[in-house]
Amino acid sequence: MKLVAIAGSIAEDSYNKKLVNFMAKAYSDVANIEVLSLDQVPLFDRDLSYKDFDQLVELDRKIKLADGVILATPEHNHTTTVAMKSMLEWLSTDTHPFQDKPVLIVGASYHIQGTSRAQMDLRDILDAPGVNAIALPGNDFLLGNCKEKFDEQGNLNDEGTIKFLNSVLVKFTEWVNTINAVSAEEAADWTKEDLTASGITDTTIDVDMMSKDWVNQAAAKTHAAEDTDYVKLDSGVLSVNQLNWFLKTMPMELTYMDDNDQFIYYNHYLDRDDMLAPRYPWQTGMPMSEVHPQRAMNGVKRVINQLRYNKTDLVKMPVPGNKVNEKWLMHYYKRMADEEGKFRGINEWVLDIWPIVAQYLEMTGQKLVADPNAKVDAHGGASGKPASPSVEANQTDTDAGASDSDSEETSAPVAEPAVDTNAGASGEEEETTTSASPVAKVEPSVDTDAGASSEEDDAANGIPDSVDTDAGASD
Repeated sequence: MKLVAIAGSIAEDSYNKKLVNFMAKAYSDVANIEVLSLDQVPLFDRDLSYKDFDQLVELDRKIKLADGVILATPEHNHTTTVAMKSMLEWLSTDTHPFQDKPVLIVGASYHIQGTSRAQMDLRDILDAPGVNAIALPGNDFLLGNCKEKFDEQGNLNDEGTIKFLNSVLVKFTEWVNTINAVSAEEAADWTKEDLTASGITDTTIDVDMMSKDWVNQAAAKTHAAEDTDYVKLDSGVLSVNQLNWFLKTMPMELTYMDDNDQFIYYNHYLDRDDMLAPRYPWQTGMPMSEVHPQRAMNGVKRVINQLRYNKTDLVKMPVPGNKVNEKWLMHYYKRMADEEGKFRGINEWVLDIWPIVAQYLEMTGQKLVADPNAKVDAHGGASGKPASPSVEANQTDTDAGASDSDSEETSAPVAEPAVDTNAGASGEEEETTTSASPVAKVEPSVDTDAGASSEEDDAANGIPDSVDTDAGASD
């Protein structure tokens, strides 16, 4: 579990700083606690923005990414400190990282009553509109006579206090898991998927998403490697140039959407009009809401939601306009996750699989014939549902970086989630196949001479001796 801890003091020798530092060090088996500082946080000024101050931007980012927050407050005149109050003011005006965030309040004081009145004051602030944090109830940690409770190394020296603080932290982590599980269950509703990329992740680059120069601005902001600079990967070291050459020669169109629903990359190697799923270079960096037509939004939300919450790790679907034995465009959406299994975005690839099938048939001497008994939906991928007479409102373009084309929808149904997978690939309505069309099956009983042999006995095995099956291998 990832927690951040903040002491509401700017004093160099603060006992509340010692308290959160001790918690981060002593209870690492309970949670990963990162201590953040308020040392550079200015007094709140409504005429300014938190974005004007690097430390506030960092606090906003870290709090949003954390599972929960620990606030350690001193007590000044029966209230929390000016530093703590200013931080909460800054982070509840133009941004709201504490919204529905679990918070544990602790405090250290010179006097026997601890920081009880400051903690009550802080609870009221956390409950205020704009902050809307969720403070752990009934488990206050009040460290009185704090000067006597720390040794010279900044460690608590009382075993009873150490055990009690550990028990409070354990209860807090259990409570955080409960709160976040409920939040995740609510968020799993696909209608709540935020395609505007208004959130923030640890890889979000803070530049204008709508800029048509997003790539250059993002590169400058992050001092990104480029050209002959090298990048260390899990199983290789490549220059940026080599990575570009490698990705541009992939036999498919690749798109990367990150975990903030932001379209951040595609392997641009063809002009837009020559692509299977057309898109413009200037769309890179935009939120998903801006790279799809409005009719696409429900379908996009469904696909992302299924992958984000691991309902499946792969969504695959053909697009309307495919033609049997001529063109069969497929869109694949693969869930990407980090080493801990956390969702980190979607890898989409678009591929015309017919040339591959055609080459296979040619190499093996087989052909496709109609199966009169087939009843599957030829457009549905995994779906066995019969064709619908019309496309529902939520059957929309699901390409993760597709064109903003508003081409007319077709009547081809697809697998759940039922969406129009046109992906902006064409503005023309093409002939489509439906479930009424017979599904082809491989029929091996064909002319097996392949122009190289007159033997007939091997043909009975389905793959004739006369066909080269070495896949291009040399003698």
